[in-house]
Amino acid sequence: MYFTDRGIEELVQRRGDEEVTLEWLGERLRDFVDLNPEFETPIERFATWLARLDDPDDE
Repeated sequence: MYFTDRGIEELVQRRGDEEVTLEWLGERLRDFVDLNPEFETPIERFATWLARLDDPDDE
């Protein structure tokens, strides 16, 4: 397990049974970037990756 997987594992353990919308996730990502502007670029890359995940033109 990578060090960064610990946060992912905690997320799954604590909130894995919850259902969320992409709108809710987008708001939480905006909140995070507002509080941590140094992470704006990686969060934008992650959001773009999620948005294009099933796009065959991006493979």
